[in-house]
Amino acid sequence: MATPGLRSDCASCFGLCCVLLPFSAASGFGVDKPSGRACLNLLDDDRCGIHDSLREKGWPGCTVFECFGAGQQVSQVTYAGVSWREQDNLPEMAAVLSVMRQLHEMIVHLLEVERRSPDEDARAASAEVEQLTAADPDTLLHLDIDALHDRVGRLLADASTRVRRRWPDAGDLSRQDLAGRRLGGDHRGWTLRASVLIRADLRDADLDEADLLGCDLRDADVRGCDLSGVLFLTQPQVNSAAGDGATKLPPGLTRPGHWPT
Repeated sequence: MATPGLRSDCASCFGLCCVLLPFSAASGFGVDKPSGRACLNLLDDDRCGIHDSLREKGWPGCTVFECFGAGQQVSQVTYAGVSWREQDNLPEMAAVLSVMRQLHEMIVHLLEVERRSPDEDARAASAEVEQLTAADPDTLLHLDIDALHDRVGRLLADASTRVRRRWPDAGDLSRQDLAGRRLGGDHRGWTLRASVLIRADLRDADLDEADLLGCDLRDADVRGCDLSGVLFLTQPQVNSAAGDGATKLPPGLTRPGHWPT
């Protein structure tokens, strides 16, 4: 089967993230909203009424969020083009969207493994996950997503080790609280998996082949930083960081519109 779209396409979605996901003003979404209630900015045609001024109007969380294409997959494939407005199963749809987003993120990472360090087991897992994205709601809701996540995680860790083996002296800062720290200098091949880098200063860091899987990069200063060779960086991480026109990104990732040029 063809790989599903792995970037959000709001024109092919029914505004599912604006309806099915809960969010809070404290997290940058303007107001507190429970799951199943449409955002006050969602128009009747499922477009956002303040899309062009989200950050200015106090909704920066929306500019960071990325569904990895799960929204349009659930809208057009899982529920065959039938909008949430025509259904009475919003809790089910919310759970399905959560599962689908995780599946799509797994595919994103497994495709990077194929590009950086191909492996038969990772290729087979990618095909398996892609097949699951076309499943019906009942199959998705009964999927052991945690077990699948753990299995894919091991494949990503193995790939990371293969890519970074040429840096035998690289450090390991996995799961460290590095918030606000300055991390300039040579960090080639380091692993920073699941570390907290909120407001960290990475401007002078050499991060070639560093593993950034799951890093919290909110407001991390990556202005002028070369991130083109890092491992497992995602669009939401990029969206949450503070970069500029000189920041270099890996293939497939897009410079956020709110970054200064």
